[in-house]
Amino acid sequence: MKVAFVNQPWSFIVAPVQRADSIGIWSYRVARHLATKAIAVMYAKRWQSLKPLEECEGIEYRRVSTITRLAESFKGLDQWQFFPARRPFYASTLYHLEYIWKIANDINKQQFDIVHIHNFSQFVPIVRAINPDVKIVLHMHCEWLTQLDAQMIVKRLKQTDMVIGCSEYITDKIQKRFPEYADRCHTVFNGVEVEEFISKGYQKLGRNGVPQILFVGRVSPEKGVHVLIDAFRDVTQYFPQAQLKIVGPEAIAPKEYIVRLSDEPKVAALDSLFDESYLNQLQRRVPEALKGQVTFVGAIPHTELMPYYQEADVLVNPSLSEAFGMSLVEGMATETPVIGVRNTGMTSVVEDGKTGFLVESGNAKQLAQAIIRLISDQGLGQSMGKAGRERVINSFSWERITDSLLSNYTMLCSKPRVRA
Repeated sequence: MKVAFVNQPWSFIVAPVQRADSIGIWSYRVARHLATKAIAVMYAKRWQSLKPLEECEGIEYRRVSTITRLAESFKGLDQWQFFPARRPFYASTLYHLEYIWKIANDINKQQFDIVHIHNFSQFVPIVRAINPDVKIVLHMHCEWLTQLDAQMIVKRLKQTDMVIGCSEYITDKIQKRFPEYADRCHTVFNGVEVEEFISKGYQKLGRNGVPQILFVGRVSPEKGVHVLIDAFRDVTQYFPQAQLKIVGPEAIAPKEYIVRLSDEPKVAALDSLFDESYLNQLQRRVPEALKGQVTFVGAIPHTELMPYYQEADVLVNPSLSEAFGMSLVEGMATETPVIGVRNTGMTSVVEDGKTGFLVESGNAKQLAQAIIRLISDQGLGQSMGKAGRERVINSFSWERITDSLLSNYTMLCSKPRVRA
């Protein structure tokens, strides 16, 4: 079996992959585990200084050069709302056309069994036009299939052999919107290197007896960090010395990717938070008396996250829009109890009341109550932490993820290719 992973056109993929976007890391981890059972090839953009062809750890890397400024020059079309919200330019076949055109032609020369495309449904018809017999897998790490124009998406699904959602939340939404393609939809979770994320044993409260609350992720309005700061104010009424660490870069998603597409009122209400630096808004939101207890750590290498997880009494993901919730899995792997949000992809990760708690989105009071309960009851935190790591080992290790994906690939290859 020969598989091509088509990374997003902005992904910076250096072998071996250590610092990349989450989807680039997913492709790398899966390809590395898959390499003993199949031929795995990673397609990505060729940035300056990177070789066009490279092999590392049994994975072949094939990079294509593109005129970056050409794609970038069209970004303003969506920011100026030149196109309808449900048919934005970034969802059109013209978006990064050069990138996928070159990859599709190279795929034709290399003769793959499966082409695995992340998020960009508009890549499907281009790959299909040049590779009529290849099996195409479209892997969704966001809600675009259920948010973009249905007629446009149907034309692409007709040419797709399998659709994968990164959580049951994503998969279920796709199946409900497009019931005629429900049998093509499957779920494959994101994963974690279990051996890299380990617990030091349950040595809480955090550091020197001071409760530690942790957020790990992009600092962007849809991630709900402002809700966590509001909740933290309530937490300090019960634990005056508590500390909140916010780890991650200010990396704001384009408003047109999330707010203008969402039917969820709480997500739509985030619009004004995109008008200026979100980080500056968060810093102003912290009361003067608590500024010494809230730390904006910023971006750090993934390999340096471990001490933060190990010291945390609670890992919180307060996101209002979340397809999966990777930080929750990493926290659970270190036996840290976690708090996520209902009606998001986090319901595939957190077993409410067993490995952590799920709360209502945007509800700072409810979030504060969950944090206070976990800090107050160390026995509960310890039992949830142990249950969380057990769940990670059983459901989210890269071995489990790769086995699940390979099973879907095998099933797909045993069937005739779909015809539009």
